[in-house]
Amino acid sequence: MSANGYQVRMAIFLAAVCEQTYNQYNDPNGQFVVPHGYQATAEISAKSFRGEWERFGFVLESESDLILAFRGTVSTSDWISDAIAVQTPFKFVNNAGLTHKGFTDIYTSARTQILELLGKLPTGKTVYITGHSLGGALATFCAIDVASNTPFTTPWVYTFGSPRVGDPAFSKAFIRLVKSSYRVNNLVDAVTHIPPFIYKLPKRKKTIFYTHVRHSVSMLFQNGSPGNNHIIGSYFEALTKEDPQYARQLCTDNPGFCPV
Repeated sequence: MSANGYQVRMAIFLAAVCEQTYNQYNDPNGQFVVPHGYQATAEISAKSFRGEWERFGFVLESESDLILAFRGTVSTSDWISDAIAVQTPFKFVNNAGLTHKGFTDIYTSARTQILELLGKLPTGKTVYITGHSLGGALATFCAIDVASNTPFTTPWVYTFGSPRVGDPAFSKAFIRLVKSSYRVNNLVDAVTHIPPFIYKLPKRKKTIFYTHVRHSVSMLFQNGSPGNNHIIGSYFEALTKEDPQYARQLCTDNPGFCPV
């Protein structure tokens, strides 16, 4: 079900942008394909569990738009952060509840550079924030932070295959502050169902709760394995079926930009 304001062409485009965050990470020099009409303004670096700086995404800029894009889990250190599902206060926004500590720590390490960068960019441009998997969690944190603490108070958010990131209080705060947010999710993508809504910490009495932020844009595609049901290329492929002519033109105009 699609939420009001959702644009399938923007979803297709941003899914391809998310693919490039992985290409950036895997390239020794951090190179990736920048789509026509945009320029790469900055690299986003962050620290996961082991405390080493990694490329986690980038900022693109056109005459009218800014795009902040975050990648998902790649390194062993990232996987460990994913597993730290205890909750911590989201301290950057008042009354924003509790969030996944592993994800929050990664975003916290990148926050200063993101806000400093946005402080130098033209405020009249439309901001899009996007990410896949763990990158969807980081994009969610970035969106509520940007909406609350920068002049860019109305970001557009498109995430793909994002896990749950916070408790019901965080979800309510996000809904209040971020009006245009679309969580594109495959109904059989296992990552979108973790952490579970009710999460009991091992060997502890405390029970914590997780809930998704809205708005949900649900899809259904079965590609033979949990991994193939989650990768950004599968989301891109499914989305292109909704506007194949646009997708073909996008890929033709930008060689190497679209997931294979």
